[in-house]
Amino acid sequence: MLFSMLLEATGSVSVMGAAIGAGLAAIGAGLGIGKIGGSAMEGIARQPEAAGRIQTAMLIIAALIEAVALFAAVICLLVATA
Repeated sequence: MLFSMLLEATGSVSVMGAAIGAGLAAIGAGLGIGKIGGSAMEGIARQPEAAGRIQTAMLIIAALIEAVALFAAVICLLVATA
């Protein structure tokens, strides 16, 4: 019943799949960045003298995760419009 209502609202399965894919990409990016932030704070608490290196690595990895999430959202939009 829910599937048929969603299919009726979106018009096609590809649009619904693209929306689910974009949502999963956003959730995955949020979880990944949260895990990185938590682990970085733990590392800084254990070794305060390494805070600069840990923070730099954390920012680089967070940017890479965000780029992958943006790429996934763009691919989902391309699938939805194709």
